[in-house]
Amino acid sequence: MAISALAQRLERLRSVAARRLASKRGARRNFRSALGMFVFILGLVSPAVAESFRDGTAALSAHNYTRAAQIFSDLAVAGDPRAQTYLGFMFANGEGVPQNFVVAAGWYRCAVEQNFPSAEYFLGLMYDKGQGVPQDYVVAYALLNLAVAGAGRERDYWVKIRDAVASKLSLVQRLESQHLAFLGPPQQPCLPIVTGY
Repeated sequence: MAISALAQRLERLRSVAARRLASKRGARRNFRSALGMFVFILGLVSPAVAESFRDGTAALSAHNYTRAAQIFSDLAVAGDPRAQTYLGFMFANGEGVPQNFVVAAGWYRCAVEQNFPSAEYFLGLMYDKGQGVPQDYVVAYALLNLAVAGAGRERDYWVKIRDAVASKLSLVQRLESQHLAFLGPPQQPCLPIVTGY
C-alpha cells in the first residue's frame, strides 16, 4: 500500500515537472541569463556601485551598522544580490535596522531570484525555523541544497546544515524537495516587501 502511494506521488511530481519545465524553464533561464549579463555589464560600467559596496562592507566591519544599512539599502533596491543578502542579514539580526524577519526573508528572496548562494542558505534557514516565512522543511531543504551547489569555502558547513534539515524529512518529502531544487525556487515578487503594517 505504501509503495503504491509513493509511486503515485512520484508520478504526479514527474507530470508537474514536465509541465513546469516545458512552460517556465526556458523563459526563466533566458530571463536569468539576461539579468545576469545586465548585472555584469552594470558592474563594468559603474565602478561607483563597486565603490559603494566596499563602503558598505567597510562600515559593517567598523560596526557602523546604521551607515552600512543605508548604503546596502540603496544598492539592494537597485538589484545588487550581495547588498540584498547583507541587508537581509542585518534585518534578521537587528543590526542598524529594527529586527524584522519578514523583511529579512524578503531581501533574501530578492537575492535568491538571482541565484545567490548565501541568500539561498539564509532563506533556507529561515524556512527551517519558521522565521518570517511559514515553517516548511521541504522548501528549506531545497534552498539549502541550491546553496550547497553554489557554495565556496563554506560548503562543508552548509552540507552539515542541509543534512540536518534532511533528517526531518520523509523519503517522499526529500524527493519532492530535490525536485523543487532542480526546478529552482518558486518565482515570487521580491519588491515591495510587505510587512503587514
